[in-house]
Amino acid sequence: MNVYAIWVDLVDGREDLEFAKAIEQYLNHFKQQGFAESWTLERRKLGFSPDGFGEFHIRILTKDLDTLDKMFYQAASRSGEVEKMHGDVYKRVKNFKAALYRSFPDEVRNS
Repeated sequence: MNVYAIWVDLVDGREDLEFAKAIEQYLNHFKQQGFAESWTLERRKLGFSPDGFGEFHIRILTKDLDTLDKMFYQAASRSGEVEKMHGDVYKRVKNFKAALYRSFPDEVRNS
């Protein structure tokens, strides 16, 4: 399993519920398309996190990199409903940081 991890802050902290709704709509679209296995949205608690990490953490799980790539291609098309959903999320965030992780040990490990 691949984990696409994202950390962001909000442009306007008062729009936290609108941000959560926008993320839900956007990522559920990719889940319905079969690109995301699951996703979570988490908020930093009591200010605890390493320096530079955003207040919000988004985790998107995909079965492989090919599937993640297909999700990126659809998002990068910048057209139609996907672009509207992306815009609803993007206009609310700043300080974007991302990482890619994998389950460990994974199924390709021989020993």
